[in-house]
Amino acid sequence: MDLVVVGARVVDPASGLDAVRAVGMRGGAIVSVSETPPPAATVLDATGLVLAPGFIDLHSHAQDRVGMRLQALDGVTTALELEAGGLPVAARYRQAADEGRPINFGYSAGWEVGRMHLFDGVPLDGDALDVGLANVHLPNWSRPCSPGDLARLLDLLSQEVADGALGFGVLLGYAPDTDRSEYLALAARAASLGVPCWTHMRYAGMAGVAEVLAAAEQTGAQLHICHLNSSSENDVEEICAAITGARSRGVRVTTEAYPYGAASTNIGAPFLSPEALASQGRPTTVLTYLATGERVADEARLRQLRADDPGGLVIIDFRDEADPVERDLLLRTLLLTDTVVATDTMPIVDGGRRLPGDTWPVPPTARVHPRSVGGYARTFRWLVRELGVLSMMEAVRRCSLLPAQLLEGVAPAMRNKGRIQPGADADLVLFDPSTIADRATYTAIRPSAGIAHVLVNGEFVVRDHELVLDAMPGRPVRGSS
Repeated sequence: MDLVVVGARVVDPASGLDAVRAVGMRGGAIVSVSETPPPAATVLDATGLVLAPGFIDLHSHAQDRVGMRLQALDGVTTALELEAGGLPVAARYRQAADEGRPINFGYSAGWEVGRMHLFDGVPLDGDALDVGLANVHLPNWSRPCSPGDLARLLDLLSQEVADGALGFGVLLGYAPDTDRSEYLALAARAASLGVPCWTHMRYAGMAGVAEVLAAAEQTGAQLHICHLNSSSENDVEEICAAITGARSRGVRVTTEAYPYGAASTNIGAPFLSPEALASQGRPTTVLTYLATGERVADEARLRQLRADDPGGLVIIDFRDEADPVERDLLLRTLLLTDTVVATDTMPIVDGGRRLPGDTWPVPPTARVHPRSVGGYARTFRWLVRELGVLSMMEAVRRCSLLPAQLLEGVAPAMRNKGRIQPGADADLVLFDPSTIADRATYTAIRPSAGIAHVLVNGEFVVRDHELVLDAMPGRPVRGSS
């Protein structure tokens, strides 16, 4: 063996194993899981640690080195941009591979950017999220389109799937005036290609869920609802019951959530207009503008920021975690059966500008939503150790095996992830269950505690709690059409 880990509590949701075992690795793969350690060039004593499959984040907008390094320090071994996607994905995969990434990466086909390209002439020459944020103010991309334009859009996205995209990333909530028939057509095309639609719902609450469920039922597509925790409004029980009922009828709808009571997006989003906030009964002070750190004082200031910097990032308070009723609503979405933990990791800003992707260390003036730095450690600290609402096995399943299984139909590589078994990829995290904790706050970027080691394809990217700066073993996760 190249490496054998001994003494660790091995937690493998795929087999149900939860016991001390020796795990041997060679050539980037797991070769043995045994009671007796095999001979190895390197032996790592991990007594007292949990050895789990590396966490797989389905929803990561921080696709540069700095974002992925922070995620590696949170136990993530694969971070995928599936909600916003990439376009063209061939160029995105090539760029990431040429630059090198510490963890595995992959992209869906970005519907929003595809519309911007076709209907506003936006060139496809950058990160999909950056392109989307920079051009959200353009006039045509978010409008209903003609049947001919819809056919062009569907063909563009289908070609992206042929080029390796992991389904369609559909930001309906940022273009709510698009025709409902378009989403149905997207779902139908996705079903015909055998790929998922990763969906930011058109509206928060039951109205948005109803559209997704209806499209899934009519087309047979696998439709995924992003960040259920921040999109449910006060319809949590109705939504959870509707999703559970739909699944019982065979409807292929999947869900994700992250364990925070605040969200983050760009201040120009349609659902953050003064009128939209008023209709939700929320004051403008629920928004914190990251460029300055200010609470948005009033409607006039909000209109000014939306006009001057529509792509500027904000934090949005939506649940008071200190309020037992609000906390229980948040937990209900997190604990819905088979809800994946996915962070919605955001790009880091410093003084209102995107932090360059190869910056390290992160400057103390930089800001980002803490979910981008500690979402998985918070899951194990809060939901497992403190509240006891998830067992260790179930938490690991929701962070690793379950997201891998959601992607197996489109990405064969995922069949070897999320597992600790011979033949599986050596994407692994070792953490101390008694000390693992999120340390990032809304004003400070601090890596998680308790993450001792992280291996990606058998190579250490975190060793003895420290980042291995020159380790770039991340590989592409591509779809197979």
